[in-house]
Amino acid sequence: MNARAVLRSIRPQKKDGGRPIHPVDEVLPAPKLAVYGLQHVLAFYAGAVIVPILLANSIGLSQQELIHLINADLFTCGIASIIQSVGFWKVGVRLPLLQGVTFTAVSPMIAIGLAAGGGTDGLLVIYGAVIVAGLATFFIAPYFSRLIRFFPPVVTGSVITIIGIALLPVAAADATGGAGPTSDPTSGRNLAYALGTLALIVIIQRVFKGFMATVAVLVGLVVGTLVAWALGDAHFDAVAGSDWVGVTTPFHFGWPQFSAAAIVSMIVVMLITAVETTGDVFATGEIVEKRIGRTDIARALRADGLATTIGGVFNSFPYTCFAENVGLVRLTRVKSRWVVATAGLIMVLIGLLPKVGAIVAGIPHPVLGGAALAMFATVAVVGFQTLSKVDFHDHRNVVIVATSVGLAMYVTAQPQVAQAVPDWAEIIFGSGITLGSLTAILLNILFHHVGPDYGPAVAGQPGEGVRLDQVNQMGRTEFVETFDGLFQGPRWMVERAWEQRPFADTHALRRAFQDALFSGSVEEQRELIEAYPELGSRLVSDGMVGEESLRDQSSRGLTHLAEPDQETLASLTDAYHERFGFPLVISVRDSDSLDRILAEGRSRLGNCERQEHAAALIEIAKIAGHRFDDFLRDANPIHSARTRNPIRSQP
Repeated sequence: MNARAVLRSIRPQKKDGGRPIHPVDEVLPAPKLAVYGLQHVLAFYAGAVIVPILLANSIGLSQQELIHLINADLFTCGIASIIQSVGFWKVGVRLPLLQGVTFTAVSPMIAIGLAAGGGTDGLLVIYGAVIVAGLATFFIAPYFSRLIRFFPPVVTGSVITIIGIALLPVAAADATGGAGPTSDPTSGRNLAYALGTLALIVIIQRVFKGFMATVAVLVGLVVGTLVAWALGDAHFDAVAGSDWVGVTTPFHFGWPQFSAAAIVSMIVVMLITAVETTGDVFATGEIVEKRIGRTDIARALRADGLATTIGGVFNSFPYTCFAENVGLVRLTRVKSRWVVATAGLIMVLIGLLPKVGAIVAGIPHPVLGGAALAMFATVAVVGFQTLSKVDFHDHRNVVIVATSVGLAMYVTAQPQVAQAVPDWAEIIFGSGITLGSLTAILLNILFHHVGPDYGPAVAGQPGEGVRLDQVNQMGRTEFVETFDGLFQGPRWMVERAWEQRPFADTHALRRAFQDALFSGSVEEQRELIEAYPELGSRLVSDGMVGEESLRDQSSRGLTHLAEPDQETLASLTDAYHERFGFPLVISVRDSDSLDRILAEGRSRLGNCERQEHAAALIEIAKIAGHRFDDFLRDANPIHSARTRNPIRSQP
């Protein structure tokens, strides 16, 4: 393929009017839609059927009733996924989001079913609560979406990270043979299947490009299952006993029954699920590079509500976006929502063809667990990417992320903690995702929306620091005296940075200094460059040119060089000064040794004066950046521990 063909292949499709089509809206060829859709279904299947299995076992349903629940669940999952990905009117977010039964509802539904006597009697009360909760979610959606201002990156990043990390134990349980009595962490075969599947996915991602790389998970699942079948560890006996066609009918178990307590409980479940859905929508928007707004959240929640109501009618349960498939979108980089719509259609067919469902159900747990490890961890990576936008110079954000992730991992690692709280609180403490998400939201409100907002500390010592709100109120003289240590010599850069107040955060304050530096005239910039001391100068080691220069150069040992090294560096700086007429400026904290500093200086001797003028300004900006970080470290000891550069001695 020549270069022109390659460019054509990666160029976005265009509508008839010539406007590019976003990758989310791209309709792929039918064969690719089928393969990618099947990959989503296989990755999703185990999570889709686990809720009906858990519920049926807990409230005493028969095997035949369980089979009907699974078929109904898959059928309704398909409809719900089509609604969410394709959308109509103001329903459906139109993103590649697969819908599945929420795990948050498992414990409340079991409690509702048992309170109503168990069996199908309990099931009817569950369906009554599900239908009403779905309708409530549908109508509440536009009001809940107005709370989007309470979901900045510090919250959404925390929630997405928590979702990914909290799902990893589920993948680990599958990798050991499945949760419950089938789990055997000591089994070498289970370990081999899980790691083999994971390794195959990684190898395909590394070796292949294009289509093969995007179906790595599907290939891993198919190959892993075939190997397990050949070795006698994958069984498809249930296929023969399954019907060819099985149609789920509305209210199969009877007319729903309505209980006020059950309805309230299920509405609480849906409100908590709304938080998880919001996190999944933001995560998917981040992956497919599509901006998420209030209307998008409202559309997603309306789809959740409608799907949940349909679930209650067609003998299924509350629905939400499935984080497992969010990770698959990131891993494969296939962003088209029509892939998920195709997956929804496949699930509808599986729900109508029990034999097909039995084949898919034959995938061994360890094989599925190996693939899930990659997918769930990928969700966490999306959370890390979102958190990279957070201003962690602001200690409040550190507290929000640390506390929410810590609590989420606490109940994930020790699920029995839920038994130590009152019944009404079990729904919160029974899920690390729920507890962590609510913690992130509430702490964000507490730190950023309740009481005075002082902003992050930007200078000074702990307890006596200068906070961002104080910086925004400073006069020119006070501002210059506070920050003039960022640069050597003249102060015009700091004065011009002051003119850019108010600063929204520490990133904006940092940018103001950079903008001021590069906006100066050539004469002003030349004066600034000439104010920087020579590298390794005795004036620096004696503290004659300021504490900041001493800190800069001592960080790489330039203030206590051995005599031969001192002479070599001095020879270089003298030659440079003679060549350009100003000192050699290098941000030495970005070099890991004297040899690197010397090599950079020698390479720059061959540049023209104008290029070196620009290079010196860039180095000055880097030095100012490090000094700005020093200000933040002095004001925030936790930030200091997290970002401090090691001091390395010279060889």
